Amino acid sequence: MGEKVIMIVAAGDAKIDNAKYKAQFGTKAKMLSFKEAKPLVGHAIGGVCPFTVNVGVETYLDVSLKRFHTVFPACGSMNSAIQISLEEYSDFINWIDVYKIL
Repeated sequence: MGEKVIMIVAAGDAKIDNAKYKAQFGTKAKMLSFKEAKPLVGHAIGGVCPFTVNVGVETYLDVSLKRFHTVFPACGSMNSAIQISLEEYSDFINWIDVYKIL
């Protein structure tokens, strides 16, 4: 895979805080391009979800989601979503705080 792929799932009204991200991971955040998403993560843009991702993708949940009991992430395609508890159904590593609410 080359570079480490880190997926951070955050609330829709959250924006990355570059200083927090760098403090957490030791590097600058980089959003994957349309062409990079499917081969690196396993889902195309518009359908990226925190489950059934490629082996080696590190998934983290941002604390901006803790205010919701359930969320509605995409589930693999541009026209699908599911109501779930991410803690129960994603293979996440840990809760982190790298976003700021707009």
